[in-house]
Amino acid sequence: MSFDSFSDFLAMGGHGLYVWLSYAIALFVIVINLVSPVLRKKQLVSELVRRLRREKNAS
Repeated sequence: MSFDSFSDFLAMGGHGLYVWLSYAIALFVIVINLVSPVLRKKQLVSELVRRLRREKNAS
């Protein structure tokens, strides 16, 4: 498929809103799937460090 101009490319024959919105949603989901485990790991590590400090102080 060939487009005459960049604005035609963005418009995608009148379906540009749906096309670009679906790309944005897919990118958002991918980013969340990449960032979420990293944040969860940081949270788990801090919880474990806190727990170890508590156990060390209790002894």
